[in-house]
Amino acid sequence: MSNDIQSIEDLLKYTGAGATATATSDGGERTTVEKFEEKMADVRLKEKEQEAQSEAAQLGVPYVNLKGFPISPEALRTVPLARAQALKTVCFLYSGQEIRLASIDPDQEGVKNLLFELQERYKANGGVYKISEESLRVAIKAYDTLPQIKEIVKGVQVTDAELEKFQSKLKTFTDIQKVVDNASVTDIITIVMAAALQFDTSDVHVEAEEKKIALRFRIDGVLQDVATLPHDFWKKIVARIKLISGLKINVINKPQDGRFTIFLKSGDTDVRVSAIPTTWGESVVMRVLKPGSINVEFGQLGCRPLAEKKLLKEIQKPHGMIVTTGPTGSGKTTTLYAILRKLNTSDVKIITLEDPIEYKLEGINQSQIDHSRDYTFASGLRSILRQDPDIVMVGEIRDLETADVSINAALTGHLMLSTLHTNDAAGALPRFISMGVKPFLLAPSLNAIIGQRLARRVCQKCKAEVQLNDDEMAFVKKSISDLSPASGETVAPESEWKFYKGKGCGACNGTGYKGRLGMYEILIMSEEIKAALSESLSEYQVRDLAKQQGMVTIQQDGVLKVLDGLTSVDEVLRTVGE
Repeated sequence: MSNDIQSIEDLLKYTGAGATATATSDGGERTTVEKFEEKMADVRLKEKEQEAQSEAAQLGVPYVNLKGFPISPEALRTVPLARAQALKTVCFLYSGQEIRLASIDPDQEGVKNLLFELQERYKANGGVYKISEESLRVAIKAYDTLPQIKEIVKGVQVTDAELEKFQSKLKTFTDIQKVVDNASVTDIITIVMAAALQFDTSDVHVEAEEKKIALRFRIDGVLQDVATLPHDFWKKIVARIKLISGLKINVINKPQDGRFTIFLKSGDTDVRVSAIPTTWGESVVMRVLKPGSINVEFGQLGCRPLAEKKLLKEIQKPHGMIVTTGPTGSGKTTTLYAILRKLNTSDVKIITLEDPIEYKLEGINQSQIDHSRDYTFASGLRSILRQDPDIVMVGEIRDLETADVSINAALTGHLMLSTLHTNDAAGALPRFISMGVKPFLLAPSLNAIIGQRLARRVCQKCKAEVQLNDDEMAFVKKSISDLSPASGETVAPESEWKFYKGKGCGACNGTGYKGRLGMYEILIMSEEIKAALSESLSEYQVRDLAKQQGMVTIQQDGVLKVLDGLTSVDEVLRTVGE
């Protein structure tokens, strides 16, 4: 093919797509009538193409003739045959960066939805072309030459019957190793995802090491080794994962992000895939996005009653900013979504700007960041504010530009929700100031800052009372003694304190813990804190002021939940330290 081909438009010209092909002779004897009929058929085809081209001009969309166009297998794979036939739409070109659809009816809502879906899945620029019935026939015929495409599904087909069969064999982590040892590569991925669902896993880690492939599950925030595979399986395993998640199989030297779906009768589960190069191959992490895991109502977050009452007052204000802080995996998104659900009524417009959109929220307009098109948090937020929203959520504030736009929005009648990567709530104010935000703008714009962590719950089926050692008891006593009287919290006498741990059972897979709960600190922007804001204000000064105003720290909240029998001292120390 010519080296001058630099774009899809060049390819269209090179292949002659858009120009009607002429009839070719079969070399045999033909009667005058046959020649005439062939000529008339050719004329009718030309007329149909001209008609389609005219309709394209009226609709304001580009036109293409697919007769003779080299539609690649990769392009056909993006749209299953049944869907192509139903929408009368095919993907005729996919280059990795660009994806083009061809449709009888480009204005059809289903076609627009398909384009959006493919752009999101493949992170590619896209467009829709108008075609004739003949072009559609040619494109659909191309599926016949690639019968395997009919069976390819963008996801892992785990039937309920298979799930039940695997679950009956997967009672403990050691069972996973036994099952995968006797499975094919294709079945291994199915087994792994079935096991991930069985053990309520949030992330599946597949890591190439020098002599083996390590398979690990993150359950309740803690990584667990569950199986190993021979290193010579690596290429097949990673190729299978990349195929179903839309990643480039031959790219192994740079990071890639993709997505696939686990199809079940009980509901589809999306899986977000990340692959990065490592010394011995690649590290692949699959985040299991179970819809139920994010469906936490505001009242189920686990805030203590007094803190919840304060936070509820702040989120019901018509303007200002609510910021959640904490490390990756501390539940910030869950908290923001719970707040959004609480505020989501028919009389308000809510728009979110996320990277990526992990969970779909009914009744809320969610917009996906796209850095390749310069659609960033800052530029996206400016566009969102022209949509007349009442409430806006920005996935993360990372820089001064985003912070400035967010603060100005909070000052001009919008309720803003966002996240910030700091260790605790007190660290958010110095972080904003270090970005370059002026303190005099922070004071009137911020309503509340939420610091949070997730701790594992003591398994209710095997919990047993335990005695603390001297260091643990000293830690509990100090945390309780440091509670400010202004917090309003009351604690039972020390003689009534009881502490629990899980012994380990089948329900918790021997860990002693099952499920997680939030530990929170809620910093309300009191007049004293606003007055103290300056460029030299330290995190420690903010924390002391907040505690004087009645803030319960994350550590203290954790200890109070230990005394409630919900978690253990070990978990609080592991999560937030002393």
